[in-house]
Amino acid sequence: MEEKVSNLKPGMENIAVKGRVLEAGEQRVINTKNGPRTLSEAVIGDDTGRVKVTLWGNHAGSIKEGQVVKIENAWTTAFRGQVQVNAGSRTKITEAGDDEAPEASSIPEDMPTAPEDYRPPQRNRRFGGGGRRFSRGRGEEE
Repeated sequence: MEEKVSNLKPGMENIAVKGRVLEAGEQRVINTKNGPRTLSEAVIGDDTGRVKVTLWGNHAGSIKEGQVVKIENAWTTAFRGQVQVNAGSRTKITEAGDDEAPEASSIPEDMPTAPEDYRPPQRNRRFGGGGRRFSRGRGEEE
């Protein structure tokens, strides 16, 4: 079942969304804690609003402004209060018929926002302390 842009909330998984590509950015490489990753950003819209899409890996740079695309098996996150759709290695992106999304000029400016109290789930991060501490010279054999 496809989601309308206005119904997107952060933390959704395995979503499908269809819309017209309103903006398509260039592919670029960023450094993450897991090493360099290739991505591009785009904005797609339907009759309820528009949403930023981050295309990771092989999907980076794969969609063009003006296309109508269906993005399946994607997930949502929130960044600076805005909901974003993410397309990764398991995501399928196909071109849809031009009549399956409104013309760019009739797509509302509205973008889905994250609830003010939304906090992304923590992924096994440990902040400070908790680990073993070793100090030089104590208990070491020379």
